[in-house]
Amino acid sequence: MAAEGRRAGADAPRPGAGTSENGAGRDELYTQLNDAGRDELYDRLHAYEGRPAATAGQGKDLVNEPMIRHWCEAMGDTSPAYRGPDAVAPPTMLQAWTMGGLSGHTDGTGRSAAYDEMFALLDGAGYTSVVATDCEQEYLRPLRPGDRITFDTVIESVSPRKTTKLGTGYFVTTRTDVHADGERAGTHRFRILKYRPAQRTRGSEPARRPRPVINRDNAGFWAGVAEHRLLIQRCLDCATLRLPWLPGCNACGGAEWDTVAAGGEGTVFSHVVMHHPTFPAFAPDGEGGPYAVALVELAEGVRIVSNVIGVPYDKVRVGMPVHLDFLRTDPDLELPVFRAGEGG
Repeated sequence: MAAEGRRAGADAPRPGAGTSENGAGRDELYTQLNDAGRDELYDRLHAYEGRPAATAGQGKDLVNEPMIRHWCEAMGDTSPAYRGPDAVAPPTMLQAWTMGGLSGHTDGTGRSAAYDEMFALLDGAGYTSVVATDCEQEYLRPLRPGDRITFDTVIESVSPRKTTKLGTGYFVTTRTDVHADGERAGTHRFRILKYRPAQRTRGSEPARRPRPVINRDNAGFWAGVAEHRLLIQRCLDCATLRLPWLPGCNACGGAEWDTVAAGGEGTVFSHVVMHHPTFPAFAPDGEGGPYAVALVELAEGVRIVSNVIGVPYDKVRVGMPVHLDFLRTDPDLELPVFRAGEGG
C-alpha cells in the first residue's frame, strides 16, 4: 500500500512569533484556547504537515552482510534467506540503513530547518519531554548487499493536543521513504509524543515496594534475611554455590543442599541507573528520582541484584567495594542491600 502524505496549509508557520523571555507567559500563550475554542498552538503545528524533515539523506554504509549477520544474531533469526550468495536483508532492518550512528550524519544529511523549528515551538511552549510511541513499515522490494540507500523524510501529521498518563502533548508522525539505488524500497513511519510531564500527586500513604513471592523453594532465603543473614545454597554433591535459590543444583542437578552465610563483602560487577518510569518506593528521596541497581559479586563468587546505598546514584562504579546491609523499606519488608565501602 503506497504511503500518502499531507500537504501543508496555505499559511506558513511562524516559529518564534509571540514568544517572550518569560517562559511561563509563553507557555500560557500557547496552551490556552482562543476565543473561538481553538488550540492556537495546534493551528501553528498543523501548518508544518507536509514539510520536509530530511531531504536527500544518504545511508552511511551500503547494505552489507556483516550488519545483516549482526542483526540476525541479535534477533535470533536463523532464516536461510539472510545468508549465502543470494542473501537479502531482513525487512525490519529498513530503518537501520538510514541511521547516522553516534556521530550522526556528517555529509549534510540531517534534520531540516522546518523540523527544528517545529520542535523549538513545542519546547518553547513547555512540551519539552519526548517518548517514541510506535512505528509502521511498508516493504516494496527486498534490500540486498551492495544497495546504496537514500531517503527523504516528511512531517506527515501532528495530532491535536492529547492527554496521556505521561502528560499532555502532541503526537508527531514522520514518514521516511527509503530508496535503494534510486528505486523506492519501503516506507518507515515513526511516531513520537512531545509532552509536558504530568504533575505528580503525593498520595496519602507512602509508596511501598512490591512484596517478594515466597514459596517453598526460597523460603529459607527470606528466613535468613529476617535474621540479617544472606544465605547461599551449597550443593551437597558437588559443593557448587548458587544464588538466587533454586530447587536443584545448576551444575550437577543434585537435589540435596545446605547453606552458607555470606561474609558480606563484595564488589559492583555491573550497574544501571533507573531514570524512567519513576518508582518512588525505590528512590532514596522518596520522590521517584533516579536510583542505582547493581549486580554485586560477593566474595564467595556468586552474584546478586540489589540496590547500592550510601552514595549518590551517579557515584556508583564498576569495581566499587560494597558490604552487605539490611534496609527496612516499610514495617513489613526488609531487604538485603549493599552499602558503598570507604573510599568508594
